[in-house]
Amino acid sequence: MFTGIITDIGILTDVVQEGDLRARIQTGYDTDTIDLGASIASDGVCLTVVGLGDDWYEVQISAETVEKTNIGRSRWTPGKRLNLERALKVGDELGGHIVSGHVDGVAEVIAMQEEGDSTRVTLRAPRELAKFIAPKGSVALNGTSLTVNEVDDRDFGINFIPHTKEVTTWGEVAVGDFINLEIDTLARYVARLREMT
Repeated sequence: MFTGIITDIGILTDVVQEGDLRARIQTGYDTDTIDLGASIASDGVCLTVVGLGDDWYEVQISAETVEKTNIGRSRWTPGKRLNLERALKVGDELGGHIVSGHVDGVAEVIAMQEEGDSTRVTLRAPRELAKFIAPKGSVALNGTSLTVNEVDDRDFGINFIPHTKEVTTWGEVAVGDFINLEIDTLARYVARLREMT
């Protein structure tokens, strides 16, 4: 489990197709404190560490994950910067919201507008996920816990303050980018309960 609070920006240094996709990610984390088999959310995708070095870790990415996330659409290539978060430990502060790292789908950035020092980003969700997104609700986008400002059918808006743009990759986002979307787990359960009543 994760919180959606980004704690490092990693750099993709190598990607190799060998049955599954294998990626090497350079990180500022102390890799002596990372175990093989540990989970690290990389742009919101919970990935298992299969290799370690002084300042990098490697992950194996299945075809299913490539298909369901922006990995297949945005072409993870060397040099790409990734939002990183290590898995929660008992006693950690829950600063965002409960995030599983299981991406539900891919949203597209359809508009951006500067508002004072902040940036308003409008995204379009897949139709089957739009019903789970509500004003003032939470979503995880590329692993970042965010509050939804407004919703209009499949489109929803997020406001990014300067701090968020500085400590994540959100300062680099552009119209047309594909973004990993994880809906709020509570929204999923509420919708399921409504279906059953």
